[in-house]
Order: sequence, then C-alpha cells, then structure tokens
Amino acid sequence: MNFSETVKSLSSLNDSSFYHYGVESIPFPSVMELKEIVEICRSLLFPGYFGKSIIDKDALLYHVGANVDRLYEKVAKQILAGLAFTSEDCGCSECRQMLNEAAHEKSAAFIESLPQLRELLETDVVAHYRNDPAAHNAGEVILCYPGLRAICSHRLAHRFYELDVPLIPRIISEMAHGETCIDIHPAAQIGHSFTIDHGTGVVIGATAILGHNVTLYQGVTLGARNFPQEEDGSLVKGIARHPILGNGVVVYANATILGRVRIGDDAVIGGNLWITHDVEAGAKMFFKKKVLAEVDGALFI
Repeated sequence: MNFSETVKSLSSLNDSSFYHYGVESIPFPSVMELKEIVEICRSLLFPGYFGKSIIDKDALLYHVGANVDRLYEKVAKQILAGLAFTSEDCGCSECRQMLNEAAHEKSAAFIESLPQLRELLETDVVAHYRNDPAAHNAGEVILCYPGLRAICSHRLAHRFYELDVPLIPRIISEMAHGETCIDIHPAAQIGHSFTIDHGTGVVIGATAILGHNVTLYQGVTLGARNFPQEEDGSLVKGIARHPILGNGVVVYANATILGRVRIGDDAVIGGNLWITHDVEAGAKMFFKKKVLAEVDGALFI
C-alpha cells in the first residue's frame, strides 16, 4: 500500500492551532509525572496516609525533607514544560535560561506554600467530618472521601494557577475530575472549611467564588447562564459568569445555580432547584410540590 498522499495531507496543516512545535527538546508536561507530584504532595500534606504508610516520628523530618527535595526538581521540570508550551521564545540559550529560572522560582514558591495549603485542607477535613454523620473519624475522610480528594487536588491546582503556570493547573483538575467525577476549574476561588458530600457530578466553574463553610451535595452545578459572543461568533473569554456563594451556604443535591448571581450568607438551596437570581442571606429555597391529581389515594405531582 502506498500512503504517500495520506502522509502529505496529514502533514499539511493550514491552521497553526492544530499542531505544536514547542521549544526544542522540551516535551509537554507529563500526566504520569504530574500524578506522581500530586501523590508526593498528598504524602507531605497528610504524612502516613499517602506515600509511605508507616512513618517513624523520629524520622518524619528526614521523610519530609527527602520528599521536598525530590518534589522541587520534579515540579520545576513540569513547570518548565508548561512554560515552554506557551512560550514564543526563539530557542536561544538566553531564552532557555530565563524559562529554566522562572520554572525553579515558581517551583520554590509552590513548595513554600504547602504549609498554608495544609492548614486549609485541615479545615476541609474537619468540615467533612462534622457535616457527615456517617464519618467515623478524620482519617476515614482523608483516605476515603472523594470530595476531600477533589478539594486537595483543586487547592494544589489553584496554587499553580495563582503562580501563573500554564496548562498544569488544568491537567491536575482534569485528573481529579476523572478520579472523582467532581469537576472544579482550577481558577475557582474557594474558602476554608469546604465540604463536597458524595460529590458525583458536582461542577464548579472558573469564575465561581465560594466563601467559608460552604457545603455542596452531589450533582450541584455552579455554572454560567449565557455567553456573550465576539463578532466571529466565538464566546467572549475572561468575563465573570459564575455564581458567588457567601459563607455558610448549603446547596443540596442536583441544584443548578447559573450566572453571576449572589447567594447570601447562610442561605440554603434545596435539591433540584434552578436558580438564576440573587438569594438573600439566610433564605431557604425549596421546591414546593403541587398536587395535580389524586387517584385511589395515590398523589400525582
């Protein structure tokens, strides 16, 4: 078989959006490497629960130090790959050195933020335990709860996002999405003591802002209501289009909140509701059943 015409056709790309040369000798960020980075981070954030399962207290300092040193170079290498993915440098040694220095600076900043991330995640663990009567202890939450796992990945991805690292935040968020069925955009801003109960089908959009002590149940969508378009029909990028949830808000299963609406502090949104308007603080929104017919004692709604 002669595939010369097929090869020629596949090699002729008129739109540069569909192929990528990148910076010479620097590959794409590796999904496998990023999975290992997330696992190392989990082992640092929750020693003994992830990574080496039995840790001697006397050796903890060594264990953490070794993992931090290992993490630094791994993260720097992946950040370099992310920077190269969006870089338009000429490939000269000076540009390469600038990318490498930026990657190592961002890697150091990421690692130095891990203690603060742990403090945040500890509040998330406590919130899950307090909000779920089925939880026996904090360890069960850390090991077993998909909501906590997704939140952990989000807080890592969001930190990379804050450091202006290309591509990597989205890869980490999509890894968590595939693992937990919880879809949180890395740009979403989430306060402390966050709970996702059960979790399957939860979606949190990029410009969503969640206050402290927020609880979401399975199937909740914090999405956009409509999308303004450019002249060519493409959607306008970068506008605030997702909900803002105040402190102490609870949103029950399969509720959908769309647009840049504000849900006031301590409001409760009942299951299966469709919300496209502001909700005042302390309000309780529930679906009110309307009986349409009664046949032989059975109610049809």
